[in-house]
Amino acid sequence: MPPDRGGRHPTVTSSALVLAGGSGTRFWPASRRARPKQLLALEGERSLLQATLERLRPLVPPERTWVATTPELAKAVAGQLPELPGGHVLVEPAQRNTGPAIGAALHALPEEARAGVVAVLPADHRVADEERFRAALGAALEAAARHDRVVALGVTPRWAETGFGYLELGAELPGGAGLRAIERFREKPDRATAEAFVASGRHLWNAGIFVFRGTTLLAELARHAPELAAGLERVAREPARRDELYRALPSISIDYAVMEKASGLAALPLDCGWDDLGSWQALFEVLAGDGAGNRSRGRLVTVDARDNLVYAPAGTVALLGVSGLVVVATGDAVLVLPRERAQEVRRVVERLEAEGRSDLL
Repeated sequence: MPPDRGGRHPTVTSSALVLAGGSGTRFWPASRRARPKQLLALEGERSLLQATLERLRPLVPPERTWVATTPELAKAVAGQLPELPGGHVLVEPAQRNTGPAIGAALHALPEEARAGVVAVLPADHRVADEERFRAALGAALEAAARHDRVVALGVTPRWAETGFGYLELGAELPGGAGLRAIERFREKPDRATAEAFVASGRHLWNAGIFVFRGTTLLAELARHAPELAAGLERVAREPARRDELYRALPSISIDYAVMEKASGLAALPLDCGWDDLGSWQALFEVLAGDGAGNRSRGRLVTVDARDNLVYAPAGTVALLGVSGLVVVATGDAVLVLPRERAQEVRRVVERLEAEGRSDLL
């Protein structure tokens, strides 16, 4: 983008698209199909979705923020975000992963927003230092506007995580703020590979946060995923058949559809206490503990109990003589498991599905 005659770059509209269609099961029984993780208040009074929009507000106000979600969640999402203008909750007719969700949302944005810079980010992540997050996101918005690049915010790894994909970094790029070329996207690694990634200093966790001009991303879709791009254009042209046409789109992530194939992508490091809160164990790690290491949401009474996580927003839970447990109590279900097996909660959900217990799903 060339500068104006005064040497300044013209103002570019910045917008945000928050992806809130997930239906994860890792926080069962607190999370359900109609109340997934992004709608839960896991730490304080705000849900993860509400915290995401409040975190954005100093950079991108509600009138330039859109939220993409599913028909099942649309009413709850709108209810949590009364500050959003009408029409800013974009409803996907069916879950088709992030490629179709982002592409359809870009087509739905006003022309000014689509021609400007758009930040796309998930609704269910945690950020400990919101000012540092905004500083990095602001730098990414500026870089995307000035250089017409797709910019990823990659998280500076704090340990050798095997559950995340990684961004492999290349050379430094003009523009300051630590902008680096992305050499390639790396799949979730095994333990040894993750340790090598972290030791190299050339890898960031892929947080799924991208900044780009909307028109640029649509052009990249047409170049690298022409079938999807053509389908999205048809959805936009034929609103009367939107549901039918959208359901026929391929289910593909934006990483596979575009990011891993496009050239010239850049990354900015993000070091702000980011966490995707992927399990009850992850919540244990971010909550404050008592003198015996117990962490809780809700009223907790302990006798000779250590290093437990209790999530029970209503009522009181008492623990005696136990350690290393997760205890979750909701109005109709109780979950108890060792903390080290927190990633296996999905097995409980699968058993409930097999038994036809839709009332608990």
